[in-house]
Amino acid sequence: MTIRIGQYTFDHVTYDAEADVLYLRNGASREAEQTIGTPEGHAIRFDESGQVIGMTIVNAKWLSERDGKVTITAPSTIETSADELAAALA
Repeated sequence: MTIRIGQYTFDHVTYDAEADVLYLRNGASREAEQTIGTPEGHAIRFDESGQVIGMTIVNAKWLSERDGKVTITAPSTIETSADELAAALA
Protein backbone atom coordinates (compact mmCIF):
# COMPACT_ATOMS: atom_id res chain seq x y z
CA MET A 1 0.00 0.00 0.00
CA THR A 2 1.17 3.52 -0.78
CA ILE A 3 -0.04 6.58 1.11
CA ARG A 4 0.52 10.17 0.03
CA ILE A 5 0.58 12.95 2.62
CA GLY A 6 1.18 16.37 1.15
CA GLN A 7 4.22 16.11 -1.07
CA TYR A 8 5.46 12.90 0.59
CA THR A 9 4.75 9.34 -0.53
CA PHE A 10 5.20 6.42 1.86
CA ASP A 11 5.40 2.84 0.66
CA HIS A 12 5.44 1.07 4.06
CA VAL A 13 2.29 1.59 6.10
CA THR A 14 1.46 0.05 9.47
CA TYR A 15 -1.62 0.93 11.48
CA ASP A 16 -1.94 0.02 15.17
CA ALA A 17 -5.73 0.12 15.58
CA GLU A 18 -5.63 -0.41 19.34
CA ALA A 19 -3.38 2.62 19.89
CA ASP A 20 -4.75 4.51 16.84
CA VAL A 21 -1.24 5.22 15.57
CA LEU A 22 -0.29 5.22 11.89
CA TYR A 23 3.36 4.49 11.08
CA LEU A 24 4.59 5.56 7.65
CA ARG A 25 7.98 4.91 6.09
CA ASN A 26 9.55 5.45 2.71
CA GLY A 27 12.03 2.84 1.54
CA ALA A 28 13.98 0.37 3.63
CA SER A 29 13.92 0.58 7.41
CA ARG A 30 16.80 2.73 8.67
CA GLU A 31 17.82 4.93 11.55
CA ALA A 32 16.66 8.51 11.38
CA GLU A 33 19.30 11.20 11.63
CA GLN A 34 16.75 13.47 13.28
CA THR A 35 13.19 13.11 14.59
CA ILE A 36 11.06 16.12 15.38
CA GLY A 37 7.75 16.31 17.19
CA THR A 38 4.97 18.43 15.77
CA PRO A 39 2.62 20.70 17.72
CA GLU A 40 -0.14 18.15 17.04
CA GLY A 41 1.83 15.35 18.75
CA HIS A 42 3.02 13.53 15.63
CA ALA A 43 6.64 12.71 14.72
CA ILE A 44 8.57 13.24 11.49
CA ARG A 45 11.81 11.37 10.80
CA PHE A 46 14.57 12.71 8.54
CA ASP A 47 17.63 11.08 6.97
CA GLU A 48 21.14 12.56 6.99
CA SER A 49 20.36 14.77 3.98
CA GLY A 50 17.23 16.22 5.59
CA GLN A 51 14.75 14.23 3.52
CA VAL A 52 11.59 12.94 5.22
CA ILE A 53 11.85 9.16 5.60
CA GLY A 54 8.94 8.54 7.95
CA MET A 55 6.04 9.86 9.97
CA THR A 56 4.15 8.67 12.99
CA ILE A 57 0.60 9.99 13.19
CA VAL A 58 -1.02 9.75 16.62
CA ASN A 59 -4.84 9.46 16.84
CA ALA A 60 -4.91 9.06 13.06
CA LYS A 61 -8.39 7.54 12.73
CA TRP A 62 -9.94 9.71 15.41
CA LEU A 63 -8.59 12.92 13.81
CA SER A 64 -9.57 11.73 10.35
CA GLU A 65 -13.14 11.00 11.45
CA ARG A 66 -13.48 14.12 13.61
CA ASP A 67 -11.94 16.66 11.21
CA GLY A 68 -12.12 14.93 7.84
CA LYS A 69 -8.36 15.45 7.57
CA VAL A 70 -5.11 15.17 9.50
CA THR A 71 -2.88 18.22 9.89
CA ILE A 72 0.86 17.95 10.51
CA THR A 73 2.88 21.12 11.19
CA ALA A 74 6.66 20.94 10.84
CA PRO A 75 7.73 23.60 9.88
CA SER A 76 5.07 24.19 7.22
CA THR A 77 1.60 22.66 7.38
CA ILE A 78 0.95 19.34 5.66
CA GLU A 79 -2.61 18.09 5.36
CA THR A 80 -4.10 14.88 4.11
CA SER A 81 -7.75 14.09 3.68
CA ALA A 82 -9.64 11.31 5.42
CA ASP A 83 -10.14 9.71 1.99
CA GLU A 84 -6.38 9.52 1.41
CA LEU A 85 -5.90 7.71 4.74
CA ALA A 86 -8.98 5.47 4.56
CA ALA A 87 -7.23 2.39 3.17
CA ALA A 88 -4.49 2.54 5.80
CA LEU A 89 -6.96 3.00 8.65
CA ALA A 90 -9.31 0.22 7.57
